[in-house]
Amino acid sequence: MVVALRLGCSVCVPHYCRCGSLVDAQGLHSFVYKQARSRIIRHHALDDVVTRAIQSAGTPVTKEPVGLSRLDGKRPDGLLTLIPWQEGKPLTWDVTVVSTLTASYLSSSARFAGAAADLSVSRKEAKYTSLTYSYIFKPIAVESHGSFSASSLSFLTTLGERLTGTSGDLREMSFLFQRLSVIVQRFNSVLIHESLVPELHID
Repeated sequence: MVVALRLGCSVCVPHYCRCGSLVDAQGLHSFVYKQARSRIIRHHALDDVVTRAIQSAGTPVTKEPVGLSRLDGKRPDGLLTLIPWQEGKPLTWDVTVVSTLTASYLSSSARFAGAAADLSVSRKEAKYTSLTYSYIFKPIAVESHGSFSASSLSFLTTLGERLTGTSGDLREMSFLFQRLSVIVQRFNSVLIHESLVPELHID
């Protein structure tokens, strides 16, 4: 699936999504259909990997912390408690996945890998700007085609190094990126299948 997406090959037969929109042979609509239930499951799966990695590095965390809500009531995915992450501030993070070939990102994605994720990070930081005075806020943005934003790569690299420092295994960073990448690839297939509408057979 991931190779087909990278090369622009067909991954399905053109069909109409459950929402009524046309899904082309590349399945691109499947990645932007906001009502797909698997989008939420994918989000939680990615956040769980990050949360477990931070915990494995020896730092306690709280998921969806109370008291850090935006004006719209939404909260970041997690908060590192008790131990400061940097500059004497605790860490809070939020995971997001963006479609590399969404129309609003397409011109940037054509120039360099990770451009869509970088733009998503900028928007996420603007939404949580009120947290930056007391917390280190790290958006973790990954694209449907597998690229990470520059700031996400930096954070995950640091996290991988801390995992290595705790376990002594030099492969910890590679394992972390592999877990995240496999989840994205797996859910690309799930989202395409979720857009399929079962054919009705009338006897």
